[in-house]
Amino acid sequence: MAASARNVALSVIVPLYNEEDCVVPLYEAIVRALEGVVSDYEMLFVDDGSRDETFQRAAALARRDPRLKVVRFRRNYGQTPAMAAGIDLARGEILITMDGDLQNDPADIPAFIGKIEEGYDIVVGWRHKRQDKLITRKIPSRIANWLIGKVTGVPIKDNGCSLKAYRATVIKQVPLYSEMHRFIPAMSSVAGARIAEIKVAHHPRRFGESKYGLSRIYKVLLDLLTVKTLISFSSKPFVWFVLLSVPIFLVALLALFFSVQEYVMRGDQVMIVMPGVFVLFSALATFFVFCGALGELIYKTGDVDLHQLSSLTVEVIRPGEEAE
Repeated sequence: MAASARNVALSVIVPLYNEEDCVVPLYEAIVRALEGVVSDYEMLFVDDGSRDETFQRAAALARRDPRLKVVRFRRNYGQTPAMAAGIDLARGEILITMDGDLQNDPADIPAFIGKIEEGYDIVVGWRHKRQDKLITRKIPSRIANWLIGKVTGVPIKDNGCSLKAYRATVIKQVPLYSEMHRFIPAMSSVAGARIAEIKVAHHPRRFGESKYGLSRIYKVLLDLLTVKTLISFSSKPFVWFVLLSVPIFLVALLALFFSVQEYVMRGDQVMIVMPGVFVLFSALATFFVFCGALGELIYKTGDVDLHQLSSLTVEVIRPGEEAE
């Protein structure tokens, strides 16, 4: 081990889905990149329900190398739950996430470690010379990155790049579900995380086919709406709940107006519908206001643990263990 190796615990987390041809060269590339750079590191390969030999090849490597652990999902859950499982199991002080298709370059990892050591909490990779199809990947990505920056207020050039570095104390508090991994910088900004970007290499895909395309656009848009809501509510819950109650209260006032008008015109023959609408919508508007007040109280005085990993059935392979 080189004398200049950093004395830091590092975890490299790689979700894998039908990447059997990439497993061995990826493992070798990570080892080459980290040998002599850090004194203590681990690799977590998360097999997201692959239908090929991905798990078997990764498990064979894990039985030879105690630094590699393999997590196996019983079925395909998606990239974000796979990342969340790896993050939850990681023991490092610094966590690196990356794709398992060999398009991210493990040789960039030392630069990420250096940025974290400068005091940043999250370091995001920027594929400035991206080796992907223009119409189906690059153009939608640029539009999405611009939109995410405008909506969340966190202008990241390449939210979709999986090669990122995190302080464990920060990322383990961020809730991850659906396609939320691309919004981690925006969600972390609520807690005041310091975020940096660095240029990284990006290689053409050598094996297999891409698992992503235009079909994910609607999911990203829905998640973007969710993230915007979470960010807004978490910082000013009372204001946002009051804003939500305003249209409801207006409907209640409209129902009251029609109820009074009908009473003036018809006297005792007033139908119960409009008064009922007034009572129900008034109660709902009041409920929203009280929810806002409660949210403000929790935000100001409480510390809510937001990290809840989905209950996934997983299998962890460690050195010396046989796969089922």
